[in-house]
Amino acid sequence: MVLATTDVPTREQIVRRVSELVPQLREKAAWTEENRRVHEDSIAALADAGVFRLRTPARFGGYEADTRTLIDVAAEIGRADGSTGWTASVYWIPTWMAGLFPDHVQDEVFSTPDVRVCGTLSPSAMATPTEGGVVVNGKWGFISGALHAQWQVVVAVQITPDSEPMPVMALVPLSDLQIVDDWHTSGLKGTGSVSTVADNVFVPADRVLPLPVVLQGRGGVSQANADAPIHRPPLLPVASASSVGAILGMARAAKEAFLERLPERKITYTNYASQAEAPLTHLQVAEATLKIDQAEFHAYRLADLVDAKSAEGSEWTLEERVRARADMGAVVKLAKEAVDTLATASGGSSIYTTAAIQRITRDIQAVSLHALMHPDTNTELYGRVLCGLEPNSLYI
Repeated sequence: MVLATTDVPTREQIVRRVSELVPQLREKAAWTEENRRVHEDSIAALADAGVFRLRTPARFGGYEADTRTLIDVAAEIGRADGSTGWTASVYWIPTWMAGLFPDHVQDEVFSTPDVRVCGTLSPSAMATPTEGGVVVNGKWGFISGALHAQWQVVVAVQITPDSEPMPVMALVPLSDLQIVDDWHTSGLKGTGSVSTVADNVFVPADRVLPLPVVLQGRGGVSQANADAPIHRPPLLPVASASSVGAILGMARAAKEAFLERLPERKITYTNYASQAEAPLTHLQVAEATLKIDQAEFHAYRLADLVDAKSAEGSEWTLEERVRARADMGAVVKLAKEAVDTLATASGGSSIYTTAAIQRITRDIQAVSLHALMHPDTNTELYGRVLCGLEPNSLYI
């Protein structure tokens, strides 16, 4: 069913809606971590606020929001709870990817109101051509949000007798996959990033796209979305800009948590009756705040680049593409350094599970280890291209 959007909220309106949810989402953060999945009430609240429609095509009631909006929304959710913010952000990327498939495939996917699409870019499965499509076998890990999703974008390596192996991207209903509850981690516990398994799953040909074409920014086969600004840029810049807001939110949450506890804290075994009086504390808070400011610069520079080129429909240079990943890595690095500084300043009492800073520290550590978000990997790639070498990754 086509439900064309007639009332699209402004960025300020959607951010305000989500900001009003912060106390509710924060209240569920401990439950979310303990149960290793986002609370159902949080999912429902985000749906009511329109969070899952931000990257849905307008003809299905979506908002087709720009990436600057994604950053501001995710930052508010991440400020409430890192796992919930991460999960919401991850949904936006495969939802955008679903908009590359043929229009009649989108009709099926987006027939579910507030549909949630999870996914991965890791080609850890095999796709065997068969009549009318492919048969997929394999397993994918780190599938954030799978427990609340209806569809998954999977990536598999397709092998045919007369051609080189090629990674393909396919849309599969979650009901066709097996879920392996293996998400026992130190950070981002609440994302429910379980593994999924395909056991001889048939995928029709119209739900399969060659991954290199998508990565190179030549788009998909959708006719209805061909001129939509949000579908003009390549996948990796889109994914990069979609991811960084939750990271900013975690860093802002760490600062809030530290300052909230500050008036009641002294520095044990010193003469400081109040930690707020110590010059060391002044340096730590200022240093952390400046790093958060710097992280915001890189996040918004990334979003402004994606949104400007989306509006123009102009070609991406190689340097712009790798800089998008470098900006994402810089956000992670700076935000993590800010959180680490505030955690170090929080004292022994901060290790209790009732102190939010300990969860935020573990969550941002987990983010920093993500293969596509790792600061060192992204900085090296950027420097490699700046030095005149070809990129050593397809994921740009």
